[in-house]
Amino acid sequence: MKNYIQISNKIKKFNNTIEVSGDKSISIRCVLLASQAIGTSRIYNLLESDDVINALKSIKKLGINYKKLKKYYEINGFGLSGFNTNNKIKIDAGNSGTFARLILGLLVNSNNQITLIGDSSLSKRDFSRITKPLEMFGANIKSHNTNLPVKIRGSEFLRPIEYSEKLGSAQCKSAVMLAALKTPGITKIVAKKSRNHTELLFKSLKIPIKVINRKNSDLIEIKGHHNFKSFKYNVPGDISSSSFFIVLTLLSENSKLKIRNVNTNNSRLGILKILNKMNADIKTTNKRNYKGETISDLIVRSRNNLKSINCPKNLNSSAIDEFLILFLAAAKAKGVSTFNDLGELNKKESPRLNIAISFLRKIGVRVLRKENNIKIYGNPKLYLKGKFVMKNFRKDHRVFMMTCIAALSLGGKWKIYDRDSINSSFPKFLTIIRQLGAKIN
Repeated sequence: MKNYIQISNKIKKFNNTIEVSGDKSISIRCVLLASQAIGTSRIYNLLESDDVINALKSIKKLGINYKKLKKYYEINGFGLSGFNTNNKIKIDAGNSGTFARLILGLLVNSNNQITLIGDSSLSKRDFSRITKPLEMFGANIKSHNTNLPVKIRGSEFLRPIEYSEKLGSAQCKSAVMLAALKTPGITKIVAKKSRNHTELLFKSLKIPIKVINRKNSDLIEIKGHHNFKSFKYNVPGDISSSSFFIVLTLLSENSKLKIRNVNTNNSRLGILKILNKMNADIKTTNKRNYKGETISDLIVRSRNNLKSINCPKNLNSSAIDEFLILFLAAAKAKGVSTFNDLGELNKKESPRLNIAISFLRKIGVRVLRKENNIKIYGNPKLYLKGKFVMKNFRKDHRVFMMTCIAALSLGGKWKIYDRDSINSSFPKFLTIIRQLGAKIN
């Protein structure tokens, strides 16, 4: 099958209801925590993407069996000491930074050296932000110039730590939290505000955790060596996946979209808060609580008068995965939008800030950059003609999806490579786009 798509026409007006795939962050966390629980856990609406399948295959290598049934996955855990690490094992994380970093936290007590590898994109990402705190617990870790492959040998004499997480990275924080499960005593983490799915899962599983919310950080205390029982979990829809359809609707003409069962956890609402400041028409309805997470339906309507924004830096962490598509919205807004302190974007699956600036300039949008701060000069009348090709973006799934939305909402004739990149996070993306009436070859 050809590994590119072609889009030659803007999408026509639509009025639809959709449901996106399960939240990737929660799916991976559920797989890992089920592998540490005692008994058989059932996970419904698990995201069936490459990243999550790699997580399932990896826990199987570590002695944890799972099976897929009609409506859910079953995972059989044996407690906090349930991994079989008696042999040297190689784990392939593929493209998933979330899984790669979190699994290291659960290997701090491994008996033998475990080697973690990933694809070419993941192998370029910095792992020192994870390995340094895990070494503080007592694990022995070797890496290739702070990159993959990473080799970890655990210790049976782990010690609790006090750790300051200053990056606003939920992956770093969660890796330390998972390591704390294997450690006697109380581990204390002062963490810059970031997504809190791990904390909520710990609370729902009755793992001893204390969270004190502060203005710019959280103090988290975890009491380790506490086994927990198997569980049932219904994974909500992913707001990161929803963001592409939200912006497509905003930038399309006379369109309306309802997105059902989306995770609107407050630590994930940066995308909605930013768009609402830009005068977007997005309503949150049918809000309910599920094991600490907030689930809602979103109703989005077209908006031809988006406003520019001076984006507050305190929203960066909660919108870090959505900035690519936010930049596209800013390109169609009236006025100059400012985004600051976005260096973390270049440490994702690709150097996203660099790629975003190059892409916006490719489509005729003026962008000024000073270090990790950018200004986007919006044009409400932006309309594309001519031919465009998008490739060489390290198979970053979010770059691919953002480009599709640009083609469908702004026009032009597009050839977009690496269609298989979406398999890592959102395999159903093109299927849903077609349901809305898009013509994709």
